[in-house]
Amino acid sequence: MRRRTFLKGSAATVGGAVALGFDLRNARAEMRELKIARTTETRSTCPYCAVSCGVIIHTLGDKAKNVKPAVVHVEGDPDHPINRGTLCPKGATLRDDINNPNRLTVPKVRRPGSDKWEEISWDDAIAQIARHIKATRDRTFVAKNAKGQVVNRTPGIGMIGGCTDTNEFNWLQWKFITAIGIPYRDSQARV
Repeated sequence: MRRRTFLKGSAATVGGAVALGFDLRNARAEMRELKIARTTETRSTCPYCAVSCGVIIHTLGDKAKNVKPAVVHVEGDPDHPINRGTLCPKGATLRDDINNPNRLTVPKVRRPGSDKWEEISWDDAIAQIARHIKATRDRTFVAKNAKGQVVNRTPGIGMIGGCTDTNEFNWLQWKFITAIGIPYRDSQARV
């Protein structure tokens, strides 16, 4: 069947339905509102790999003070230059990961010798991370190499950046890890 034949047949079918007395107003009135019609759109970056695809996250909530908005839909951002609206299977299931009841929302720590994770506050987590970085730097710091050259490095620590970080954050991170002498550093974009 050619395209022109198909279009003529379709027009004849619709015309015949109207001629036979079928009223299409009720069918048009049944059209529902899209589930994302009342949502708030937030543009973001997919967190899974180094491609950094753009996503649009749709949240539903009336923005009242004590109401937590719920993510109802995630789609690829058609205006994003990397993925132009497409998402891989991991990115397409981002909504389920956000709404997963098993998702960790607080820091946890497993103490030495323990087999259980315990929740700690964000302040405690940051303080413990800072203490571990300081202890590792003090223990592994190398001021001079075998030739006697000043190197001021900490080979006991490595750092890897993420694809969802901004340029400003990456710049600050690079300055920080350079200041404490971390020689092993990379970006997720290369992994």
